[in-house]
Amino acid sequence: MLWRDGTIVPGTRAPLDHTDRGLTLGDGLFDTALALGGRVAFEEAHIARLVAGAETLGIPAEADRIRAAMRALAGQGRGEADRLAIRTTLTRGSGPRGLKPPADPQPTLFATAAPSAKGAAFAPLRLWPTGIARNDTSPAVRLKTLGYLDAVLAAGEAAASGFDESLFCNTRGRVACAGTGNVFALFGDRLVTPPLADGVLAGIVRAEVLGLAGACGLRAEEESLSLPEFLGAEAVFLTNSLRLLAPVTAIGATAFASPNHPAVARLSAALRSAIARACGVAEDRVG
Repeated sequence: MLWRDGTIVPGTRAPLDHTDRGLTLGDGLFDTALALGGRVAFEEAHIARLVAGAETLGIPAEADRIRAAMRALAGQGRGEADRLAIRTTLTRGSGPRGLKPPADPQPTLFATAAPSAKGAAFAPLRLWPTGIARNDTSPAVRLKTLGYLDAVLAAGEAAASGFDESLFCNTRGRVACAGTGNVFALFGDRLVTPPLADGVLAGIVRAEVLGLAGACGLRAEEESLSLPEFLGAEAVFLTNSLRLLAPVTAIGATAFASPNHPAVARLSAALRSAIARACGVAEDRVG
């Protein structure tokens, strides 16, 4: 399904100006959210991040219009098809040739919804350490921009090596993130995740997990870690809005018993409850 200009149409096709800077330059942002039972999980956090990113880039963004798009698509979920991945895309709109942004941008906003597999939530995965460096020196690296080519290439590399996802280190050799999510490591009662300054996107589920840590008996910390230090963790997991909290069973040749770690289980249960409350559904509907 596609939302465009206040209307939902079947499929994903609609006219697009071929000079749109999102298409020609990747000049824009996107957001991916989970909808259950007709409601978007952590809706306000998703909208706030998209609006804040747009302000950073100088792209006009209307929170109410974004909310209307997300809710219209979420409300299309029915019965067995009520679990949806909603992607909202905002570009600077069309402009003349060249890199300089237009003085009066006319942004393009559209959103799509597609079924999201329940089996992907909380499912274990294996990470491949890619040699592509996360550019922590770029202002764009902490925004969810349309420029995902490094992640696309790393995903192909991981798949070719028999892994599910890629793991990025930054230009200083510090662990940053996975190709499509944030990463956490457990050291005793310490729950450690890389700081945003290491080239990390401020993930919506990342923030939720940091907020849930205390009630799960953990001390949440942001700390820069080298890959060898990260590999010394008792357990590792990845978070994003569709996988939710995915225990990592291997990073390259290093194996982890993350799915059986009691702290991972507590955090998973707490996150499941938080999403159920946010969407007004039973916990078993979350995953």
